[in-house]
Amino acid sequence: MNSKTLKKGCIVALIAYVVIAVLFYLIGGQQLRYRVIQKEMLTPSAVIGEITSDQVIEQPLSMEGDLLTELSLMAGTYQRKNTGVLRLEVLSTEGEVLATRDVDVSTLEDNAVFTVPFSSGVSIPGNRFVLRISAPEASAGNAIALYTGNTISASRYEVAAPIGEQDKMKLNGVAQEYMLCVDMTSCEVLAFGQYYWQIVSVVFVVLALVCVILYRKNERGQSSQILNIFIAMDRYHYLIKQLVGRDFKTKYKRSVLGIFWSFLNPLLTMLVQYIIFSTLFKSDIPNFAVYLLIGIVCYSFFSEATTMALGAIVSNAPLITKVYVPKYIYPLTRVMSSTINFLLSMIPLSVVLLITRTPIRPSLLLLPFGVVCLFMLCLGMGMFLATSMVFFRDTQFLWGVVSMLWMYATPIFYPETIIAEEIMPIYKCNPLYHVVRFIRIIMIDGVSPEPKAFMWCFLTCAIPLLIGAIVFKKNQDKFILNL
Repeated sequence: MNSKTLKKGCIVALIAYVVIAVLFYLIGGQQLRYRVIQKEMLTPSAVIGEITSDQVIEQPLSMEGDLLTELSLMAGTYQRKNTGVLRLEVLSTEGEVLATRDVDVSTLEDNAVFTVPFSSGVSIPGNRFVLRISAPEASAGNAIALYTGNTISASRYEVAAPIGEQDKMKLNGVAQEYMLCVDMTSCEVLAFGQYYWQIVSVVFVVLALVCVILYRKNERGQSSQILNIFIAMDRYHYLIKQLVGRDFKTKYKRSVLGIFWSFLNPLLTMLVQYIIFSTLFKSDIPNFAVYLLIGIVCYSFFSEATTMALGAIVSNAPLITKVYVPKYIYPLTRVMSSTINFLLSMIPLSVVLLITRTPIRPSLLLLPFGVVCLFMLCLGMGMFLATSMVFFRDTQFLWGVVSMLWMYATPIFYPETIIAEEIMPIYKCNPLYHVVRFIRIIMIDGVSPEPKAFMWCFLTCAIPLLIGAIVFKKNQDKFILNL
């Protein structure tokens, strides 16, 4: 490989890494340092009568994370303007007062949620505390009420909340059969964010060392797997371009609408599923159209890319038996041609974002990470399937069934909240689950996912790529004997 070309490629890669690291830091913001944990309140069903000066409410609560940052409660004002303060005290399980906040009750609205912030955060020993509420100045006719509940919302249904003896609210020391409706926000301090630039610097040094090693090996005429890939991509770039163009054109050959199917297919699929799940099944997912289309676009790319890569070796048998070309180029070009369709399908997704008035935020700059992870997954699965297809031609039929099961195992048209906690670990083994979730967070929520999401997204996609590459390399010399 030309030394200047390799040197230029290494420099571009290092610069790109620095740019990505800076953008990630700027977009991620506080989410790199803290993971926000939201614990939703019970469904309001009743009220504690007027909270006067002779009443004290004590509600035991537990939280996740390191710091308590917000408490929200639902109040009733009896449609009047009350005066005085509502005192909220956060107590440790030993009775130590950790924080106190006074709320001006004249600012509260009837049957509405009000929020009490703890700007600096409250450290809770043992992650369990008692919320004590009193109204030292309140009297009958000049006091508010607070809502309680004993059920939680599960889709369109209400189910009984598991309220243990230690969780019951106490009114003047007497335990009740319900809990206070409290919405709690806490945060977990992330070591990744605290040492972000140190980690970035270490990775940069490692990448720089890899580049130096590759450059020296190339100068000495030595070979390595990574270097061989770069050499092949440089040497066969024209062939790769031709194969990608051929596969892309073949897909729409003799089609009246041609390339426009890349726009219409995801839109029509979304429209059908939107009508079914939003009307017949009464889906209550916020911004369901965008939620659904993201899932459809990602799965369609995965399904198309793997199906095309599956026959990459078998269909190119005449070329493989006559001309030497690194065999991994064939499934690679199939996945690359599907990537073009995927990028085209992002246009109707952008249109739907605009129609639904979904805010366009800087988090969209993180989209390439999700696309790269999805590409890795498709390439890995494609290389594995292409290998299997050579030795076992029924692979194409089995993969049709497996890909359908994979679709239902991914929350494409249903919310992940309906997944039972017992089987959630199985769901998290699904790479497509992490990719779809990642893209939904940056597009719908408009924020950067937590660092753990980046890690899981990358690892669950890199492992299939590694397995696929190993299986493909181990068996590629046997291909010609079975074509």
